[in-house]
Amino acid sequence: MTAPQVPEDAHDFHDNRRQVLYWRLLARLFDPEEQAALESASLAVVEDNELPPALLDPQASIDSIVQRHPELATEFNGLMAPEPDGEGQRDRAAEVRRAALVSKVLLNVFAHDAGTVSAGQLARWQADAGWLEVALGCPRGGLRGARAAGRDAAPTGSGLGGTTPDLSRLIPEIGPELGAIEADLVRRMHLREVLADPQLSARLTPSMSLIEQLLRDKNNLSGVALANAKALIRRFVDEVAEVLRSQVEKATVGAIDRSVPPKRVFRNLDLDRTIWKNLTNWSPEEERLYVDRLYYRHTARKTTPQRLIVVVDQSGSMVDSMVNCTILASIFAGLPKVDVHLIAYDTQALDLTPWVHDPFETLLRTNLGGGTDGTVAMALAQPKIAEPRNTVVVWISDFYEWRSEPLFESMAAIHRSGAKFIPVGSVTSSGRGSVNPWFRERFKDLGAPVLSGHIRKLVHELKTFLT
Repeated sequence: MTAPQVPEDAHDFHDNRRQVLYWRLLARLFDPEEQAALESASLAVVEDNELPPALLDPQASIDSIVQRHPELATEFNGLMAPEPDGEGQRDRAAEVRRAALVSKVLLNVFAHDAGTVSAGQLARWQADAGWLEVALGCPRGGLRGARAAGRDAAPTGSGLGGTTPDLSRLIPEIGPELGAIEADLVRRMHLREVLADPQLSARLTPSMSLIEQLLRDKNNLSGVALANAKALIRRFVDEVAEVLRSQVEKATVGAIDRSVPPKRVFRNLDLDRTIWKNLTNWSPEEERLYVDRLYYRHTARKTTPQRLIVVVDQSGSMVDSMVNCTILASIFAGLPKVDVHLIAYDTQALDLTPWVHDPFETLLRTNLGGGTDGTVAMALAQPKIAEPRNTVVVWISDFYEWRSEPLFESMAAIHRSGAKFIPVGSVTSSGRGSVNPWFRERFKDLGAPVLSGHIRKLVHELKTFLT
């Protein structure tokens, strides 16, 4: 069926209307003053597309708009995700409508006032940022290193000057930018006053930026404020633990151990093999198969007592890694025959092994910030390597160290001893992190390249070794 021909001036008409919305978007992002002509023209475009004028109201949250107009929820979902290439002409009228929705999402997330931030404003921004993540085809919280995992890859797309923008190719940049905005909003909020008020505290949504601020300020809190802070940390830890635990369960498990005889119970009966091995006992006259031996499946897996030593840089640049690895260590500590040790360090080292089964208690004992001296952590880690062949040492840091050469020599010695040494540059939910190039090159020459990227990579690496 041939698409109907649309007059060229109609194409220009829709393109111009879409461009008006994007000019308003840019004007609002870079200049807080209203441009009367753009506002009135945009209002006309929105109303002609039968969209609510609230889309142009800077004070209206997307939640409130969707609550009044539920049908828009499906339009926001995947709004800026890439679409499969198709044949035929673009629906320029539909692109105008999408441009209005895209503008609302971007303005609510990236245009915000200076000054003090209230708990309600932070909650509203977090909700709007969740809508941006949904519009990009990601789970809520995924781009900000929160409860869910972000997308691993992002295809290319177009910009503002063309069709509705596909920002998915910018996901690696958008995630950290959202985290930075959220961190700035948290810093501008009178957090201690909010925590002291149970009603205001209840409006806060746990996020990596908020947890970082709570961990930094925990020693200055007391009473109701401290209790509310701990409740928020506990909620965040539980939510992240649920995601990481599912990733550990899905990761590769150990090989079948055929030296262990299969357990002769009905659930292990290998029916196909039993029939195949007994086919010689088939009686054509009776049309009956006589079974003189049953075969069972092997279910036992090879397991060797393993020691996992996790060393985490707790300096200010590694907060996301500290939270994720503390939770991850507790999950692996729950596996049978895995002996997990956890060490955190900045210019001093702290052995957190006694609390490794409880990530909440572990995080409360951390002291985020300060300089970085990995040699003090190495002094605690080396004595724990009793059987190198059954030991894996995971060292999480950006490796911007005060005493680089002696620390690297100690790490190389661990590698040469037969222990598995895994240097990790980032174990964030967004997969983004910076690593000292000096260390990166030397780890590569050592044959132990830096593992960086999404936390799923570390989960897979550890599960393969430990089970």
